[in-house]
Amino acid sequence: MPDIHAVKNYLAPQGIEVWEYQQPTPTAPAAAAAVGCTVGEIAKTLLFLVGGKPVAVVTCGDMKVNSSRLKQASGLSGKVKLPEAEEVVRFTGYAPGGVCPFLLPEDLPLLLDLSLQRFARVYAAAGNDYSAVPISYLQLEQLTAGRTADLCTPF
Repeated sequence: MPDIHAVKNYLAPQGIEVWEYQQPTPTAPAAAAAVGCTVGEIAKTLLFLVGGKPVAVVTCGDMKVNSSRLKQASGLSGKVKLPEAEEVVRFTGYAPGGVCPFLLPEDLPLLLDLSLQRFARVYAAAGNDYSAVPISYLQLEQLTAGRTADLCTPF
């Protein structure tokens, strides 16, 4: 299971920093307050089960995932649901609140929502709920091998 140290080691050669905070950052509003940015600039990594199969989505903190779009983009069918905490750990290697888009299992599909492209930089978690990684969309796409999709609508 990767941790913040593994994420730091993974990102360091790319010249990407991991910021750590005293206050917790497990939600988009809490992370935005810690970072000093808008909620939209937080790149939240969410896990969904589509017909029982896991799919990870990275989207902006001010967006919600549309189930129909997720099924279409993932090529999966069935009910879309949020997993239990232990399923999040099992499928991503991270605990809820600290799930990050880096060092995810290779067999876990990762979709990057188009909304992330609105910002020059977004802030993703780094494997725990006291961290943020300032990163551009292009860097995020390259480092995660995530596939861009139109998945979300504003809250």
